[in-house]
Amino acid sequence: MEESIIEIDGSTGEGGGAILRLACAFAVLTNITVRIFNIRKNRPDPGLKTQHLVGLQALTEISNGTLENARIGATEITFRPSKINQGVYNIRVDTAGSVGLILQILQLACVKTTGNITLNLEGGATFGLWAPPLPYLEHITIPQLIRMGYDVKVDLKRHGFYPKGGARVVFTLKPCLKLEPIDLTDFGRIIAIEGVSIASNHLKKADVAERQARTAEQVISNNIEIKPDIKSEYVEALNPGSGICLWLKTDSGVILGSDIIGEKGKPSEVIGKECAKYLCDIVNKRATADKFFSDQIIPYMALAEGISIIKSELTDHTKTNIWLCEQFLGKKFLIKPLGPLREIRMEN
Repeated sequence: MEESIIEIDGSTGEGGGAILRLACAFAVLTNITVRIFNIRKNRPDPGLKTQHLVGLQALTEISNGTLENARIGATEITFRPSKINQGVYNIRVDTAGSVGLILQILQLACVKTTGNITLNLEGGATFGLWAPPLPYLEHITIPQLIRMGYDVKVDLKRHGFYPKGGARVVFTLKPCLKLEPIDLTDFGRIIAIEGVSIASNHLKKADVAERQARTAEQVISNNIEIKPDIKSEYVEALNPGSGICLWLKTDSGVILGSDIIGEKGKPSEVIGKECAKYLCDIVNKRATADKFFSDQIIPYMALAEGISIIKSELTDHTKTNIWLCEQFLGKKFLIKPLGPLREIRMEN
């Protein structure tokens, strides 16, 4: 019998690691072999990085699959999945690779598992550039997935920052009997604005967490005229690091988020200001999904039974994820202009 295989050009659209993660997760869900070439071709350092390879190797183990050309820097891989096995899996990350990006590939692939899967992640970073930080997943992405019927639990043991990483996180993925659609048509009325400003204990004397939080609070209060509740927190970590994550909730079920990681040489006040400014901007546009959440939720909209709708900016990441869903599932998203936003609809 001839093998069923889909070939994906990794340079399509934004040409980053998202194509790799989603394509391999969809390969598991559809039980189709995938060959991906030109991996991360549009990045300054093409090919597999540690966080991509670790995620792929974990997915290969969980799905009893095979992975060809699994090495750092590889620009082409072939992944053959089999059946997902429930159980407990230990995942080691020896660098500051993103914990959030590793979870993304496994979370989607396991949405139709028949039993609980526990992922013990040792190492990596809970905050990283160009990756969803753990607080964003905890307060924006995962609550919406739970609303759709997919129960994901997070047990944070230790934060990790670049360059040493060292995070410890336990994720529990529970079986989803039916993935419900998500309808974020109406913005609704704002009921809460919250957030967390986190810094390692190394930065406590410099009041980094408080300075990030105070500036964010001022920007939000001046623009939205609602006093936010932003917690400042210091944590144990292997090296200095910080980040801030904000989220806004409405009575219609909308959760908008914004996050920024601290960078050396960048004042804490600038970090807090930039994070709050993006949140205020999308609130003023009456988006029902921020640009980070929109690309993350696209695959689940494609898999859910019923009509799913979000109103968001149409980023290159979101376009790429829509294209990938259509390649594997043969479904078509409907996109309608709404001023600076787009209504993105999936009817199943």
